[in-house]
Amino acid sequence: MSFISKLKTKTKNLNTKNEILSGTTVALALVPEAIAFSLIANVNPLVGLYTAFIIGLITAMLGGRPGMISGATGAVAVVVIALVATHGVEYLFAAVVLMGFIQIAIGLFKLGKFIRLVPQAVIFGFLNGLAIIIFTSQFEQFQAADGGWLTGPLLWTMLGFVALSMAIIYLLPKFTKAIPSSLAAIIAVSAITIGFQIPTKTVGDIASIGGSLPAFHIPLVPINLETLAIILPYSIVMALVGLIESLLTLNVIDEMTETRGRGNKESVAQGVANTVCGFFGGMGGCAMIGQSIINVNSGGRNRISGVTAALGLLIIVLAGSSLVEKIPMAALVGVMFMVALGTFEWASLRIIKKVPRTDVMVMIIVAGVTVIFNNLAIAVIIGVIISALSFAWNSAKKIHAHITYDENQVKHYGIDGPLFFGSTTAFKEIFDYVNDPDQIVVDFSESKVMDHSAIEALNCMTQKYAKLGKSVHLKHLSEDCRTLLDNASEIIDVNLWEDPHYKIADNNLE
Repeated sequence: MSFISKLKTKTKNLNTKNEILSGTTVALALVPEAIAFSLIANVNPLVGLYTAFIIGLITAMLGGRPGMISGATGAVAVVVIALVATHGVEYLFAAVVLMGFIQIAIGLFKLGKFIRLVPQAVIFGFLNGLAIIIFTSQFEQFQAADGGWLTGPLLWTMLGFVALSMAIIYLLPKFTKAIPSSLAAIIAVSAITIGFQIPTKTVGDIASIGGSLPAFHIPLVPINLETLAIILPYSIVMALVGLIESLLTLNVIDEMTETRGRGNKESVAQGVANTVCGFFGGMGGCAMIGQSIINVNSGGRNRISGVTAALGLLIIVLAGSSLVEKIPMAALVGVMFMVALGTFEWASLRIIKKVPRTDVMVMIIVAGVTVIFNNLAIAVIIGVIISALSFAWNSAKKIHAHITYDENQVKHYGIDGPLFFGSTTAFKEIFDYVNDPDQIVVDFSESKVMDHSAIEALNCMTQKYAKLGKSVHLKHLSEDCRTLLDNASEIIDVNLWEDPHYKIADNNLE
């Protein structure tokens, strides 16, 4: 074997090693998260662990973003609380199956591209909100079994090991990257607490995680329209929440790795994963930004890390529960604290005075809604609506006209700015209907007719001139504007004719 071949083989093995170690780190970090989300949804902790395994494995193999980690999430868990409380866990399984079908349809119809409509300010707010949630959600690990807060030596021990974990994660990469710093922190803190028998809160104090393989299970619900009416609203919300969080996470990982994922493929994979999950007693889930960041920062870039994380989680449930239950929660809390610090977009604080106030308001609102309601879909939708209304308002204020007269005393209105629903009022106020001459030219070379409201505004304007016996000529309409007017011929009569230099829409409405 040549030196080059040996070098390629060594590099390949090194990458594989990094992928496996990164996946192992993620598997350990998934355990308390899956348990916590199960408790939020009022289901057995094993339901969350099975969900993380099934969704993580399928999306790792079929998804459109290698290196991204999926599993049980709080965003989906919050949605199903009322369903489980009112109708029971079997209806949850049925809703998850339907959720999967909806996501598959969204992916097949290539609707994932609409994530492009999410502004950067919304993404910043989403990341900051999630960072705060990740950080504050760890506070419950500082509570004792009776619900009270840890005090005395137990508290200081916990804080000390959290600080040690964070220090290892921060400092180790400065010396070596042979092992993921998060995994090193978990191993080091676990070795110290177990070796010296230091009393501290462990994974086993939260719940027992031992179990068997997930079994195929058809949801025990009546197959009728009444059942569909119960689960459909939940399935739609779960599907949208899951895809919004997954596609936004995909964009974040794209930026971190300077590569490009495939949103529609990821949508289909999420749908397949949730459908299978529903038939194996899972609670549904989506991409997990915290674990995805852990994976990428630990060296996970390919599908191997995601598969390793899923299989590692299954091995923990089947055979490694007794060992993993001894891991101190301080180590995992330290990992999640560092994830929160890495997730927060600190750049958003530096640019507050450099971006429009509306963008700052959107960032704050999206982050606030994400934290208060723990509902990413609502936060993103609110942010997009505010951004869209702000854009429409600013665009509406830009429309104005340059007025000139030619040698025949024909008055020319040179319209500048888009004509759409937000600017129609200002557009109609531009014209001096009574005092204008008999011939009016409206030049759209610097404007566009955008929608039905714009057509109505044109019709209103031309009718006012027609009642006064005056003629209006629409000039320099673009091809798409002319098509729009042609399609609305019942509203406004447009006669097009060729000009050597440009195309004119000649409107003589009577």
